[in-house]
Amino acid sequence: MHTVTLIIDKRKELSTKYKRLLKNRHNDCFVTKNLISAMKTIQDYEPDLILISDSIDSDLSDYCKKIRALTYDTRPIIVAVSKSDDIVDKLDVLRSGADDFISEPVNPDEFVMRVKAHLRREYESNLNLKRFLPNRNYSMRALKRMISAKAQRAALLISIDNFFNYKENYTELASDKLIQTYWAIIKSTIEDEDFFGEIRENEFLVITDRDKAEAVANYLIYAFETVSSKFYSIEDNKRGYMMMKGDNQAGRRSNFVHTTIGVVTNEFIKHKDASQLFNALVQTHKLAKMPSKSNYLIERPKIAGETTDDIKANNRILISEKDEALTILLKTILDLQGYEVVVMQDCAKISELEEPPALIILDAGEVETLEGIAHCKSLKSDTKFAGSKIILTSVLHDKELILNCGADLYLPKPYELSTLIKWVDTLLKES
Repeated sequence: MHTVTLIIDKRKELSTKYKRLLKNRHNDCFVTKNLISAMKTIQDYEPDLILISDSIDSDLSDYCKKIRALTYDTRPIIVAVSKSDDIVDKLDVLRSGADDFISEPVNPDEFVMRVKAHLRREYESNLNLKRFLPNRNYSMRALKRMISAKAQRAALLISIDNFFNYKENYTELASDKLIQTYWAIIKSTIEDEDFFGEIRENEFLVITDRDKAEAVANYLIYAFETVSSKFYSIEDNKRGYMMMKGDNQAGRRSNFVHTTIGVVTNEFIKHKDASQLFNALVQTHKLAKMPSKSNYLIERPKIAGETTDDIKANNRILISEKDEALTILLKTILDLQGYEVVVMQDCAKISELEEPPALIILDAGEVETLEGIAHCKSLKSDTKFAGSKIILTSVLHDKELILNCGADLYLPKPYELSTLIKWVDTLLKES
């Protein structure tokens, strides 16, 4: 674990002594003399522990109250250090918001161990107990500290894509093993002084030296791709994709899990706060994302700052359906849902589109010809349509045949319109 301690003490000799006792490669120490300079450090680093001496020009109890009020959202551990050994003073300070009271002169060994115990408890209170990783709040705190860091640092947002499809198909137990394996790979790649925390179930944050960030990302891609095939059934490995269970005998094709890594450094842009840095990290991660392959991307000046705000969501749906009445009905319903809908009955002309849609609803055609299957294969092999999802509807009830052509979802005819709308929403959210 990596922690931050703030010492508020006017005395040069004793504050230097306390800093020397507490500072190590896992704990950064800052010394301030008053509340004004202390607040700057608190805003920049959100310290885990604040050590307050009664050498300050204020009553120690009042000072503890002020610090507690000013840090209500982060709630650091407050340890009071005083020349007094009076029980009334101790109770008054503890009642005012301090978590501990240490009388001077201190025993160095006891002093260090008591502070370490507080820091350990603070760290453990911010752990995800299932994975024993720092939770999202603590990860955001680590990002905030990266902004103020003088050293060149890099943040890596690491995700396992298609994780929730894998979890649905292979159960929570299998998905936990997948996470644990990747967790072990990441842990073996970074140093003790690096930060490793959780953003959500399938997303992690690593903060490391800028110079080794690309090597870490490159190795994680290689290692994940090496082990991931062991987490699928023999049948899925032969097919080259996961066959998901669907409603009303629908069949859904899902790509295998893969990892995407977005990397942002503090080299090019000085971010104002953790939210701005995290947004830059998310945008870089989005740009790195590929439909079926692991990939990483490091922030460069040309994709930094305001340029990332111009990325707009693709809300277009193309319908290629032989049944005219069904086409009109689908277009009307999807228009009402707020989608931008295009109709193209000749599916052979879809490949001529300059701007590919987010989703294509494609009819497989008559049983004798099944021309839609051939067009689906063609679209999936065209890099221009790599980001487009395809729902292939068919009167031929052969789930594996349809999915083998590359369709993301097989929907047998006749189908309920509510079922189609549900799948449209699901697939577009994954885009």
